[in-house]
Amino acid sequence: MTIIAPKPGLKAWEDVRHKLDHGPSFGAMSGTPYFREAVYEQFSAAEYARRYKLFRDKMRDAKIDVAIVPGGPSHWSFGGGMLWLTGHWEWHALAAYLVVPLEGDPTLVYAMGGTHAEAVRRVTAAAISDVRHSRNGRYAEVMVERIQELGLGKGRIGLLEIDPRHGDYLPVNQFNVLREKLPDAEIVFTEGWMHELLSIHSAEELDCVRKAGVLCTNAMNAIAARARPGVHEYELRAAAGAAILEGGGDIDFLIIGTTPMSDPAQVFGNPRPSWRKIEDGDLILMELAAGYRGYSAQVGSPICVGEPLEPIRRFWDEIAKPGFVKMAAEIKPGNPVDALRIAGQFFREKGVQSRPVHCHGIDLVTDGPHVYADHIDVEPFEEIMKPGMVIMAEPNPISADGMLGMFVGHTFIVTETGSECVDEFPLELVVAGRGA
Repeated sequence: MTIIAPKPGLKAWEDVRHKLDHGPSFGAMSGTPYFREAVYEQFSAAEYARRYKLFRDKMRDAKIDVAIVPGGPSHWSFGGGMLWLTGHWEWHALAAYLVVPLEGDPTLVYAMGGTHAEAVRRVTAAAISDVRHSRNGRYAEVMVERIQELGLGKGRIGLLEIDPRHGDYLPVNQFNVLREKLPDAEIVFTEGWMHELLSIHSAEELDCVRKAGVLCTNAMNAIAARARPGVHEYELRAAAGAAILEGGGDIDFLIIGTTPMSDPAQVFGNPRPSWRKIEDGDLILMELAAGYRGYSAQVGSPICVGEPLEPIRRFWDEIAKPGFVKMAAEIKPGNPVDALRIAGQFFREKGVQSRPVHCHGIDLVTDGPHVYADHIDVEPFEEIMKPGMVIMAEPNPISADGMLGMFVGHTFIVTETGSECVDEFPLELVVAGRGA
């Protein structure tokens, strides 16, 4: 969309072009020629219309007049509803906030002004036309101004979570401003809206999940190619990250660690890859997550530096691989999520243990349903697997003595007839340096 006139608090290009060294003028610029050559992939108008209809249907059901939809860069947000409704992935701040009225245009309140905001206006052009800067963190003041413009100062304001996994909403200072400056409004804390809306993905969204799967494959191959004696763990992280970024993606997380096959003392990758130097005879354990336009896929599979020792080979052949295959076979439409928990009993039956979590869903990032070794945590709408759901099967068997573990994880789309793995990394015990 083209911005026809500056929004309140913004200034037209002709008003600022000769005084760009004046901070308030620079910060309030709008409608400039900057970034006019920038190219961004965009979801279709029909896709955004679908999203806004679904979201506003939720608002109507909850009798919400205007919603504040945040999204941040953390794993448990990864842009959240703000990204879903605008296409913007936040990286500056704790969150950016989208003000969505039941009727009328939505407004994105973004951290920065100036050229940063102009770039965001280009990115979000297919979804919204109103992007305002926070005026140095005064998000709530800007949101209040917009809510009053809409004549909704006495309405019901719905707050969505920044971090739905941990139940975190907007910061207390922002909340206090809303409460102080909108004393006649009713503020409502919603719960779990975005996961329900994202549980079943559209065709355009699934294409992004597939692209994220390609990035995961590239990252795994980069680790296998880089790993050799003398290389530090953090260099494996650098190789994986570069592969994701070079493919136009975003890094969600890169969990990578190493341990000797002859004397293992690690059951899962290291969330903080260290300066440890790889040695011949090491086992590399990892879990990676790559994002593409906000949609992520995850992957992990053990990689050996040198020929796998017999105990390592046997644990893979008899425990890790068949356990994963058994679990992945249960990912299909119409199957209850609890079937995944039952499949995971394989490990205890074989005399080993595992990490508690065996499977989970992905909306933008990790979310329900969650499948654990001894129970499942699901919402009613996701008890049965349906086409369009995305499931990460990630059993992590651990030896009976607790010293050796092997994370094996691949991301699956539930299809009409079964499932589709979105990465192409082989389900084999890969040896570094030989290619995948």
